[in-house]
Amino acid sequence: MTADEAISNAVRVLQAAEAETNLALMERLDELACSWLTVANLLMERERA
Repeated sequence: MTADEAISNAVRVLQAAEAETNLALMERLDELACSWLTVANLLMERERA
């Protein structure tokens, strides 16, 4: 997995959240997207080391 792939996953999940009408599910999708961005950040840090 690369940082770009993790960011792409976050974008995909956020797009699904935008289309969601169920508020609880929208919040869960937002949390999932944040997790993907955390993974992307960790991968970028690892690449710098």
